[in-house]
Amino acid sequence: MNEISKNIWEIPRSGDMNVPAYVVASKSLLDKVEQGAIEQLKNVASLPTIVKGAFAMPDIHQGYGFPIGGVAAFDAENGIVSPGGVGYDINCGVRLLKTSLYKDDITPYMDKIIHSIYSNVPCGIGSKGRLKISRKELFSAITTGVNWTKKRGFADSADIDAIEDNGFLPLCDTSTLSERAIERGMPQLGSLGAGNHFIEIQYVSDIYDEKTAEKMGIAPGMVTVMIHTGSRGFGYQVCDDNLKSLRHKYGNSLNLKDKELIYAPISSDEGRKYISQMHCAANYAYVNRQIITHWIRESFFKVIGGNTAIDVVYDICHNIAKFEKHTVNGKERKLIVHRKGATRSLGAGNVLIGEKYRAMGQPIIIPGDMGRSSYLLTGTTEAEKETFGSTCHGAGRVLSRHKAIKATKDINLEKELGKQNIKVMAKSRRTLHEEASVAYKNISEVIDAVTGAGLGKKVVKMKPMGVIKG
Repeated sequence: MNEISKNIWEIPRSGDMNVPAYVVASKSLLDKVEQGAIEQLKNVASLPTIVKGAFAMPDIHQGYGFPIGGVAAFDAENGIVSPGGVGYDINCGVRLLKTSLYKDDITPYMDKIIHSIYSNVPCGIGSKGRLKISRKELFSAITTGVNWTKKRGFADSADIDAIEDNGFLPLCDTSTLSERAIERGMPQLGSLGAGNHFIEIQYVSDIYDEKTAEKMGIAPGMVTVMIHTGSRGFGYQVCDDNLKSLRHKYGNSLNLKDKELIYAPISSDEGRKYISQMHCAANYAYVNRQIITHWIRESFFKVIGGNTAIDVVYDICHNIAKFEKHTVNGKERKLIVHRKGATRSLGAGNVLIGEKYRAMGQPIIIPGDMGRSSYLLTGTTEAEKETFGSTCHGAGRVLSRHKAIKATKDINLEKELGKQNIKVMAKSRRTLHEEASVAYKNISEVIDAVTGAGLGKKVVKMKPMGVIKG
């Protein structure tokens, strides 16, 4: 690899690669990248109609087909779309809430609040939401997005203004959904799930950009809440259904480096069907995070009082493929940008950013792990030039779930986190061990790598006080 600019490394074209591949990382983080993830990135660079390069963020690790932390763009008219470039958890994303409380205000209530949220928000493998919705209501939710929650009393206009895409992607056709996707979607709306999904109560420990933080209404010591979840079993089924249909249609005709990279031409019936169902799943995830927000508000009001203000700072997805315009070789082109474990980072003035934040750049929410920190950044025009307006989405795993369990089997994680004044509740002790800090890269190193490359600007850092895991 050649370092072509600060923290951006190029893997030159070789073999079947149609474009170079690029890794965003410091030298120390580059040494931690697994070779399997690099091979996956090179395979992505071999896909037809790929534009400019295949990109990996410093949280890169091996995934299904595309590496997690991967970005790739294809021509919007004659290009391809690949479910592996989005992943199984469509519109897995992060929402950041700010409260009118400060660290010292909430400390005496932490146990009660964590227990209340844990009781209020269903979590765990296969968990079902508290809502009982019909097939008709499911279709209404996924074809109107967060506006559906407003009608149900779960959201207001201020919430919607602070969500990427205003909580709605338009290309939804419910007639193509499988019965299994519908069956899985109805009971799970309003649930957290398991694995790396979480709700975390935090406080603002550091402010790097006082002017931007002030515009966002964020102050030192302020209590924030972060929600990380996606489209649950509904999104999983959408991905699985489309992978199977694409294999049946194209599996024997495509010369793939990896069968997990199966794709369809955007203009084909299969391509349009996947994009439509992906939008349905993305809207499901936006609605899911909004309902969870409502129940978190209920918990705070119940424990501390109804005068507590809890506002959405922003909500952003990191598993999605979106139609966007980008300048390539001096010419503006319409592309479909796949981001899998990567977050959009658009600079100030970009028309794709809602009016609330357009002047300052897109807010970027990047969680770490339950024992360290999380960050709020803003996007840059440099990211638009270098990586199709993309940056990292988290810390990135360095240990598999099995290895993390093995490494922490003799550690009482609840007790160790308690020593850091972090209260944790989990549906499964196994999940705690799978998600231990040792399983992840140091989030501060990852953030320094992307900001050093110009792919974002640090605004604030937040530290955990209480964590809920599935």
